[in-house]
Amino acid sequence: MNIRSNRVARQPRLMIIPMIDIIFFLMVFFLFSTLQMVYQKSMPVNLPVASQNQQEVPKPIAITITTDGTISIGDTVVEIEEVQSRVEQLADKSETPVILRADENVEHGKVIAVMDEVKKAGVTKLAIATEEKK
Repeated sequence: MNIRSNRVARQPRLMIIPMIDIIFFLMVFFLFSTLQMVYQKSMPVNLPVASQNQQEVPKPIAITITTDGTISIGDTVVEIEEVQSRVEQLADKSETPVILRADENVEHGKVIAVMDEVKKAGVTKLAIATEEKK
């Protein structure tokens, strides 16, 4: 007994249209949810007026070490022993930045010695100047 079916066998298909609908729905959902995260409600407040709008930024102290080991602070040539006292005179606060400009051919021991003297002077912000690679 052979029973024949009148049904046509269909191959399973991937329904792409409903997937596109779901993707667009998710995109819209995340778009609106991120817009809500940016907006922050706050209470209205009358802020006080400051007598000085900008905070004073201390002028940095530039220390230069040349190839021959000469140390200069600003335009004044100093010895290694004078660095601490000279930096203490020029720095108003410990937040005054010091920029160390050393030639690439200077011995690193000389640079470390100058950094130690700057640290003894109480300076907490020390930057080493470099050039960008070309």
